Amino acid sequence: MENVTYNSFVLQLEGFKVTEESTEYAFFLFFFSYIVIMILNLGILAIIVIDKSLHQPMYLLFCNLPVSDIVGCTHILPRLLSDMLVPPSERLISYYECVVQAFTTHMFGTTSHTVLMIMAFDRYVAICNPLRYADIMTNRMIVKLTAFAWGVPFVWVAVLLGLTIRLNRCRTLIENPFCDNASLFKLSCESSAINNIYGLTFTVVLLTSSIGCIVLTYGKITAVCLTSKSKSLNNKALQTCSTHLVVYLIMSFSGFSIVVLHRFPQYSDYRKLSAILFVMLPPSFNPIIYGVQSREIQKFLSERFCSRKKLKNAF
Repeated sequence: MENVTYNSFVLQLEGFKVTEESTEYAFFLFFFSYIVIMILNLGILAIIVIDKSLHQPMYLLFCNLPVSDIVGCTHILPRLLSDMLVPPSERLISYYECVVQAFTTHMFGTTSHTVLMIMAFDRYVAICNPLRYADIMTNRMIVKLTAFAWGVPFVWVAVLLGLTIRLNRCRTLIENPFCDNASLFKLSCESSAINNIYGLTFTVVLLTSSIGCIVLTYGKITAVCLTSKSKSLNNKALQTCSTHLVVYLIMSFSGFSIVVLHRFPQYSDYRKLSAILFVMLPPSFNPIIYGVQSREIQKFLSERFCSRKKLKNAF
């Protein structure tokens, strides 16, 4: 039963509903996924830091993506795992902790888009203006793009949560596996029209900007490739852009399904599953997709494995 307490500072998380027989399987699946996500993303970051040949604008900008994925997974999955081990009535969270979790959740989702936008810009300059690439993609430009990728989401999400915090609460049940903005403003008995309008505007602007950026930059890249007779340029563009688009489509589909399902309460279980998959799928695929397509990373790994094999054979 949901407690009806005015402005309570203790909230109850509904959590992820699984049967008692499936709890252990779900727990180990999520736990294993979290470990894999951390190993892959931390591994990619370590490779880029260690290998000086990877200290290029493309990889430095890419570092923002695993950082965002690590933060996004770490603030959700460990809490979700601990909640699965206790009864629903004991899945309690303080209001302030819930607000912080909601803020981090939306920062993770928004920066995933903005980071891919700045990476698309980098690929556009590299393929369409290769002779000016070094002059455009300076260290100062990398800092500016990184600041954009994190600063814009910070402002947008701060306003989003600020509109929610102002509302009085008359409910305590978070109808979600973790805290997000929609779950928080649903605790209020006041009108949340402004929250809905800003939230939808926020989503439309974000998706329109990211889709527009991807279409514009890749459209120009395609035009350059069609007019160019260089096979190496076309192969490079196809390899880079195809992997980038795969990552973008996985992330967009996962995020868009959550937004849509929030409007249909009868599909709450599917929404919760989509929310968890949004946290798990992109962070799992991003390092694999980019690691597979990057010749520099492949070269680094092959050299390390070959040197280890030679060392073992020597003994």
